Amino acid sequence: MRVYKEAPSIGLLLFLLISLCSVWQYVASDVQANQTVQLHVNASTGRLIPETLFGIFFEEINHAGAGGLWAELVSNRGFEAGGPNTPSNIDPWSIIGEESSLVVSTDRSSCFERNKIALKMDVLCDSQGDNICPAGGVGVYNPGFWGMNIEEGKTYKVVLYVRSSGSLNVSVSLTGSSGTPTLAAANIIASASEASNWTKKEILLQAKESNTNSRLQLTTTNKGVIWFDQVSAMPNDTYKGHGFRTELFEMLEAIKPQFLRFPGGCFVEGEWLRNAFRWKETVGPWEERPGHFGDVWMYWTDDGMGHLEFLQLAEDLKTRPIWVFNNGISHNDQVDSSVVSPFIQEALDGIEFARGDPNSTWGSLRAKMGHPEPFDLRYVAIGNEDCGKKNYLGNYLKFHEAIRSAYPDIKMISNCDGSSKPLDHPADFYDFHVYTSANNLFSMAHKFDKTSRTGPKAFVSEYAVTGDDAGKGSLLAGLAEAGFLIGLEKNSDIVEMASYAPLFVNSNDRSYWVQQFFAESSGATLLDTTIPANYSSSLLASAITWTNSDDDKSYIKIKIVNFGSSPVNLTISISGLDQNSIQKSGSSKTVLTSANLMDENSFSEPNKVVPTQSLLENAGKEMDVVILPYSFTSFDLLKESTSIRMKGDDYSSRSSI
Repeated sequence: MRVYKEAPSIGLLLFLLISLCSVWQYVASDVQANQTVQLHVNASTGRLIPETLFGIFFEEINHAGAGGLWAELVSNRGFEAGGPNTPSNIDPWSIIGEESSLVVSTDRSSCFERNKIALKMDVLCDSQGDNICPAGGVGVYNPGFWGMNIEEGKTYKVVLYVRSSGSLNVSVSLTGSSGTPTLAAANIIASASEASNWTKKEILLQAKESNTNSRLQLTTTNKGVIWFDQVSAMPNDTYKGHGFRTELFEMLEAIKPQFLRFPGGCFVEGEWLRNAFRWKETVGPWEERPGHFGDVWMYWTDDGMGHLEFLQLAEDLKTRPIWVFNNGISHNDQVDSSVVSPFIQEALDGIEFARGDPNSTWGSLRAKMGHPEPFDLRYVAIGNEDCGKKNYLGNYLKFHEAIRSAYPDIKMISNCDGSSKPLDHPADFYDFHVYTSANNLFSMAHKFDKTSRTGPKAFVSEYAVTGDDAGKGSLLAGLAEAGFLIGLEKNSDIVEMASYAPLFVNSNDRSYWVQQFFAESSGATLLDTTIPANYSSSLLASAITWTNSDDDKSYIKIKIVNFGSSPVNLTISISGLDQNSIQKSGSSKTVLTSANLMDENSFSEPNKVVPTQSLLENAGKEMDVVILPYSFTSFDLLKESTSIRMKGDDYSSRSSI
């Protein structure tokens, strides 16, 4: 997983699917310079692409959620990351003040049964007497995830639990990384009797200036003992108040995902089962969630983004949730099939939480959390990358039987690849993952050409260029992935779903434009395209018809990847259309390329590799165009409404509008 840095703070962006190396080593055979290639598009017949074809995969990896899409600013907000025993590590919390003024420790005095660790602050200095506190007070601060990005004019809600041995006067402030300047501040004041027991406090802080490397401070100048627990800070403008960073949510929304696969990935398995993602530990009030250490990606998560939040994210995106759950197998240990029934019940309970009546056991908890209506959960994946492990088949069959009995409409996804040979067990889909070099992935555009069209459909739930080719999102990687996606689009009669991995990455711990080229493909009509076979090692193309829901205008979109080092003179011929069916006034060309194959976007140069759009002046049934070397080009041809005969349909036709 990869992402960009917005500042030293929580900078997150969708991994711009754009990766590099030496140009010449990637392409088997370029189209010879000055040679004209024919591309034929048959617009008279077509095949419907599944509505589910292109979606997104969200995994808690590289702080995609914690410190990313999930808007919580405080890292280790419950002080649980150091483990259940005391004394414990409170990182990244740090002390403000000298040892002569302050002693900070942890104890197990929290009011929350599942998170017993609390921060204890023994203040030795005072506002008067021999040991006077410094003017700014003493206390603790939290820098968040590599610095908090605080924006002028925005309001931030701080929630914390506090108690004290005496009267209480604590300053809650947002400051620069060194403690200055002060961006916003408020005080919590309480008498000794009011502060003697754990009390929830909520403070609204409005920032008076911006700072991309800020921190949250809790300070005092009063002698005594103060305990803190479950300290949260979130911007007040999260998407619909659901906790998602609005700017990142809108980027997801823009690529029109048709499904959301969650929460992993290896995050679901864990290196060991004791550290696997367990959905029951991630529901209920956020203060009561114990959090867990993700031992695959090696960092702590408070699980503020839990089972309900993932389902909510899918609903907010108006897309289909695909829940991946643990099937009793991790990377290093696994449950025998004879004793896997508790894991099966946990999966059934998780489905009931999503779909159950608000009066059911787990549906009632969902309702209590503010969502009485069931979520539209239709797909589940039984494990992740577990095929071939000793207990997978035995466990899988028991899960499959139990879920099919309780929820006969739910589609189940096997971890085993059925693209080369038939599965030996029942499934609605089989999972296919590929991480490889740019050259290999581009060549895999034909991976599913000869796959059997009977049996379960393919779900390509994880694919990406990796290694040196990828960089932090290079053009090379983007072009290879675009070619692979064209192959999936053309094989969408057997490939029903596909998603890139990873979706988000934090630049401190890392594709978008290519994905946008395919935003209209799901549910569109695929047209036949032909390019001479001797050019297919460096040139790939597909064509669809689609209708813009905003204005009901109909388009033919022709996508072409030139993975070679030479420009291509291309003659595009479209058959099956009337002579004047293409409208020049509304047709356009979009090109993604750059001067160097390893060029990539960053926060310092966010627009280094971006698509450029221009009007297509020679739009028509016959077009002579030049396809730039190492480029991804899309032609969107506005057309009149025509009828397209659907493959396999001898008696009817379908209007492209």
